[in-house]
Amino acid sequence: MRILSDLDAQQDRLRREISDLEETRRQLDSGAQGRDAALAEARKRADELGILAGTLPAEGPGLSIEITPGTEKVKAEVILDAVEELRGAGAEAMQINGHDGGTVRIVAATWFADGDNDRLVVAGLSLAAPYTIMVIGGPDTMRTALNIPGGVVDSVRQHGGTVLVREADPVRVTALHTAGELKYAKPA
Repeated sequence: MRILSDLDAQQDRLRREISDLEETRRQLDSGAQGRDAALAEARKRADELGILAGTLPAEGPGLSIEITPGTEKVKAEVILDAVEELRGAGAEAMQINGHDGGTVRIVAATWFADGDNDRLVVAGLSLAAPYTIMVIGGPDTMRTALNIPGGVVDSVRQHGGTVLVREADPVRVTALHTAGELKYAKPA
């Protein structure tokens, strides 16, 4: 039922977005006012893309997810599963914090590996447990995704660990991703 409710909410959000885009198009088509509207729209789009690329900080409603290992370390594949489930549930911005203060912005290019001494390596930075994932998106949908049978929460608990999921508004994702120089890709 919650998934259907979330889909209805998403459909309503998309209808509002269509309406907003149609209004923007009308403004863009109207002469001098159109130039100002185009500039405002370009700035808005640049901000949205900056958040998605991880080059701008973000805030909004979401979850704080603390993952604490039990008898066994939390493996990189479990953290990757959590990130994928959160993305599938509509996460818009994420970062992971280690107990030792290390913080990494999670973007499409972020990689995870098991490190030495029960540490997790995220995009080259070694983090100590427990780990906290700060994620912006629809809290109810993301919480449901994490708690599916056989999912992340079950996986961590099977090894004696705990997952504490707290709703927060606002969640602040402040870690930034430094975009590297593209070697092969170019605009088509």
